[in-house]
Amino acid sequence: MKDVLLELERRRAEARAGGGETRINAQHERGKLTARERLAVLLDPGSFEEFDMFVEHRCTDFGMADNKIPGDGVVTGWGTINGRTVFVFAKDFTVFGGSLSWSHAEKIMKVQDMALRNRAPIIGLFDAGGARIQEGVAALGGYGEVFQRNVLASGVIPQISVIMGPCAGGDVYSPAMTDFIFMVRGTSYMFVTGPEVVKTVTNETVTADELGGADVHTSRSAVADGAYDDDITALNDVRRLVDLLPASTLTPAPTLPTEDAADRLDHALDTLIPDSPTEPYDMRELLERVADDGELFEIQAAFAGNILTAFGRVEGQTVGFVANQPLVLAGVLDADASRKAARFVRFCDAFSIPIVTFVDVPGFLPGTAQEYGGLIKHGAKLLFAYAEATVPKVTVITRKAYGGAYDVMASKHLRGDFNYAWPTAEIAVMGPKGAAEILYRADRSDPAALEARITEYQQRFANPFVAAERGFLDEVILPHGTRRRVARALRLLRDKKLDNPWRKHDNIPL
Repeated sequence: MKDVLLELERRRAEARAGGGETRINAQHERGKLTARERLAVLLDPGSFEEFDMFVEHRCTDFGMADNKIPGDGVVTGWGTINGRTVFVFAKDFTVFGGSLSWSHAEKIMKVQDMALRNRAPIIGLFDAGGARIQEGVAALGGYGEVFQRNVLASGVIPQISVIMGPCAGGDVYSPAMTDFIFMVRGTSYMFVTGPEVVKTVTNETVTADELGGADVHTSRSAVADGAYDDDITALNDVRRLVDLLPASTLTPAPTLPTEDAADRLDHALDTLIPDSPTEPYDMRELLERVADDGELFEIQAAFAGNILTAFGRVEGQTVGFVANQPLVLAGVLDADASRKAARFVRFCDAFSIPIVTFVDVPGFLPGTAQEYGGLIKHGAKLLFAYAEATVPKVTVITRKAYGGAYDVMASKHLRGDFNYAWPTAEIAVMGPKGAAEILYRADRSDPAALEARITEYQQRFANPFVAAERGFLDEVILPHGTRRRVARALRLLRDKKLDNPWRKHDNIPL
C-alpha cells in the first residue's frame, strides 16, 4: 500500500510540475501566472477538484510517442466562487505551448458536459498557441467538438472566457461563442491568423498587440468585454461578475443583503439635467445613484461609449442597466452602440435578469458611413432584443427621446412594464428646431418668426405630457425618487410571467 501511495504522489507531483521549472520561470518572466496559479486565484481556497490529471496524448507521429507530459497542456475540474459551483479549464502554456490535441480537447469536453448537466457556469482561461500541428485533423476535430458544446450551452449556463496569453487560430472561436471575454494587457492577444501570415498574404507589417491585443479588442473590434493590467486583477473581477450571475436559466441570480434603503431619495438628481438641452451630463452618475451602494460592473466600457451597459443590484437583486450616454456623441444610437446594447439585453433576457433602461437619445446617427455600415440592420438588432425580451423591463426617460430611437429604447410599445419620465423629458419625432423648419418652411427666411415657431413646437411637444396623455408613460416622476420608483417596480415584477409564441428559434437580423 505504501508503494502505491508513493507512486500516486510521484505522479501528482509530475503532473503539477507542468512543463518543468524552466518553462514555469519563463512564464513568470513574461508577467504571467501558470495555469494552476490562476485557478488558485480564481477559486475559493481549497475548493478546486481536478479531473484527468494523468491524461496524456496518443499521438505517435513526429516523435511525439516519446514526448508526453501528464495533463497534456490543460488543467480541468471544478471548484467554488464564494461558495457557488463553477466548472473550469485553464490552458497550460508550459506544456506544448498549451496547444490542443484530441486528448486535450476531451478534457475540455468533459467539463463542458458536466457544467451543462449540472447547470453551473463554466470559465475558460486561455493561454495557448492553437492546434497541435503534429495531430493534424484530430486536433481540428477536437476544436469542433468544443465548439458544438459552446453552442449547446449558450443561453443555458453562463460561459466566461479569460484570455491570458496567446489565443490564435481555432482557439479564438470557442471564446467568441461564450458570453463574456476578458483580456490582459501586454500579455494576451487574439487573432485568427498571426502577424507572419498577415505579412505574407497582405503585405501588412503589424505586431501581435496591434493585430489582436487587449486594447484593440475592447475599443475597436468589440470582441472582448474588458481589459486588465495583470492576471490577478482580471481573475478577481471575474469573481465579481460570477457573483452577479445566475448559475443557469433554471435558477435566479443570488440576492445579496444591502443596507442601501430601497426608498432612498437622492435630491442631487434634481439638478443632474442641465438647463441647456444641448449640454451633456454623465449618465453613469445616475446609474450609480440608483444601484445599491453605487456599485456597477460595466460591460464593454471602452467600446461604443455613447451607450452604457452594466450589471448592478437593486434591493440586492441583479439588474441589467442600459443607458444612453450624453457625454459621447450626445448619446445618439449608431451601429456599434446598437450591437453592444442588443447583445447585453439578450444575455439579460436569457438569464432572467431584469432590465432597467435610462433614455436620453436624440435619434440615430446620420451619415453615409452609418448607412453603408448597415445601421438599419444593427439598429434593428436592439429593437428586436427589447421586443423579444420577456423579463421585467423598467424604463426612465430623463431628457430626449426622439424619433425611432424613442421606440427602440424599451418603450411601452415594446412591452415595457413600467415606463417613467422625468419632467425634463422631451418625447417627439425630432428636436424642436428641425421640426419647426419642416413644418414652417415659409418662415425659414425670417429668424424671428422661425424662433417663435420653435418655441411653439417646444411648448407643445418637448415635454413628457403628450406621451403621458396617450398612456405611453405610466407616470411622470420626480428625479430624486427614481431609485424608489425603480425598486418598487422591480419588486412588483418579480413574479412576472410572459411567454412568446412557440418557435424553434427566432431569426434576429444579424
